[in-house]
Amino acid sequence: MKQFLKKNKGNIIFLAVLALLIIPQTRTPIQVFVQRLISFSPSETDAEEREQLTDYNWNVTSLDNRRVNFSASEGNVVLLNFWATWCPPCIAEMPSLQNLYDEYGDQVDFYLVTSEKPETVRRFMDKKGYTLPVYIQQSNAPEALYSQALPTTYLISKKGEIVIKETGAADWDSKKTKEIIDGLLEK
Repeated sequence: MKQFLKKNKGNIIFLAVLALLIIPQTRTPIQVFVQRLISFSPSETDAEEREQLTDYNWNVTSLDNRRVNFSASEGNVVLLNFWATWCPPCIAEMPSLQNLYDEYGDQVDFYLVTSEKPETVRRFMDKKGYTLPVYIQQSNAPEALYSQALPTTYLISKKGEIVIKETGAADWDSKKTKEIIDGLLEK
């Protein structure tokens, strides 16, 4: 038996990891852990390549059922994140978004937008202790903010320039990101 275990140690470990990835209760935490390991600071888009947001007319609803039009943020620095509670990369970046919100929530307009049911989102936010402003999407976002991938996050300047468009998990609580935001707030 010892000989068998020694000889097949790699195969046994591989099968154990595979089994853990198949079981839904262990798959998500493993995926979140891996996403956090490989998350880096988002990259700023070169000034010449930035897309301009011209249409701010977009309705979303807060978790307390308050209707909000995105146009209220025109002229402000905005961080917009499309996410879902079932999305491992979304879950992985959530702590860094919370930290960024804790630091810049009174200077930057944060929108975490999902299409899920409010009850599902509220349970998730309460369980994790997040205080980020979450909104339920009521209609399609303006064309410049359209993405089919989750998570997708936009950092928008006061002038409506899309300074960062990041698809996938990122480390939003990084020094690099804070320097970008500080620069946008000074303009």
